[in-house]
Amino acid sequence: MKVILKEDVKGLGKKESMVDVSDGYARNFLIPKGLAVEANSSNINIMNSKKEAEKIKKEKELQQAKELAEKLKSITVVFKTKAGESGKLFGSITSKDVADKLLKDHKLDIDKKKINMPDSLKSLGTYEVEVKLYPGVTGKLSIKVEQE
Repeated sequence: MKVILKEDVKGLGKKESMVDVSDGYARNFLIPKGLAVEANSSNINIMNSKKEAEKIKKEKELQQAKELAEKLKSITVVFKTKAGESGKLFGSITSKDVADKLLKDHKLDIDKKKINMPDSLKSLGTYEVEVKLYPGVTGKLSIKVEQE
């Protein structure tokens, strides 16, 4: 019997996939527990439309991530902080500071975990950091740290 899974079932398949199982397993376990529905024409159409909608959503997210990556290339985040004579900062600038500054100055809400900084910035200068926007899409952002 062919069924469409509503949930991930260990050893059988992932959600929204069509699998072939024995009649008894489908009627006595999967369908009563709400883990699957019978694969008739209307349920197959519903499954296909959900997959199509998800595909369109992912393409839209990918496009938005690429646009944001292009936008980030032109942005320079400027920090004015106190520093010692050798150019070493009193404190440091972390990815959280960069995310907050992007939100405040440029209205871009980027999660601090997506900003890939090797360490926190501890001296004056200009830095390039990588921002992971979407799987396979990264953008470059320049950060300028100036003396106050």
